[in-house]
Amino acid sequence: MTALLTDERWSRLLRTRATDPGAVRRAYASRRRRENLLSDKGTLFLVAADHPARGALGVGGDPLAMADRRSLLERLLVALANPAVDGLLGTPDVVEELLLLDALHDKVVIGSMNRGGLAGADWEIDDRFTGYHATALVDARLDGGKMLLRLVDSDAGTVPTLQACADAVTELAAYGLMAMVEPLPYTREDGRLVLQKDATSLSRAVTVASGIGVTSAHTWLKLPSTEDAAVLGATTLPVVVLGGVPTGDPAADLVSWGRTLRHEVVRGLVVGRSLLYPPDGDVGAAVEAAAKTLEAAK
Repeated sequence: MTALLTDERWSRLLRTRATDPGAVRRAYASRRRRENLLSDKGTLFLVAADHPARGALGVGGDPLAMADRRSLLERLLVALANPAVDGLLGTPDVVEELLLLDALHDKVVIGSMNRGGLAGADWEIDDRFTGYHATALVDARLDGGKMLLRLVDSDAGTVPTLQACADAVTELAAYGLMAMVEPLPYTREDGRLVLQKDATSLSRAVTVASGIGVTSAHTWLKLPSTEDAAVLGATTLPVVVLGGVPTGDPAADLVSWGRTLRHEVVRGLVVGRSLLYPPDGDVGAAVEAAAKTLEAAK
């Protein structure tokens, strides 16, 4: 992996963090914004890095893979250096670190909003908004907000999360910002949350997410890859494919994403751990392979 985060650059970031907190505000204000969300080819390819704020740090057999912040930032710099990558989905801390590293000019930046449903917590489904909110996204001159909406019929924590997401969709639309909603149906099996990827469950989640808020004009959906056309046929909203938990088989992941990307409502990819922590460690190659898969599908 190319060493983009040198010792000097890392030390400068730490020094700025400790001595000049105002640098963050200035970095937000000076970021060169891209005019359009979509690329010239009509696609959107984002790298996701909002997992740590929810306490989801593991990748493969390493439970602390994403806990090493210098390594995470290094990997993100490699990914963002690829011109096919349109931008970033991240929490305020990650966004601000990359701003201070001058890595987000002319990139789409989507702020992650609800991270309070900590991975493995008893209250995980009651996913409070602990990151960006709509006004903050406007003030920060970002391009939209993303929210996770896990639907568990047996868990009442779904209700406040559903209401909070609906309110966020309404607020973001009032400012003309993208609301990226990630609706995922789960059930509890032996105390564990298990994602339901059957067409019935996913289609239901799509229709629920499509209808929240006072308008869907600015709503996008972030969905798992699926081979069932019925799921994607349940909406006219633009869809991006999420990477999900890495399977350990990058080739199989690419094939799966590629099949979904060919559907007419699908506009792109939003992938995190699968690209940032590939089994062979070559982030640049993983990102390039995903970019080619998107290009081939569109």
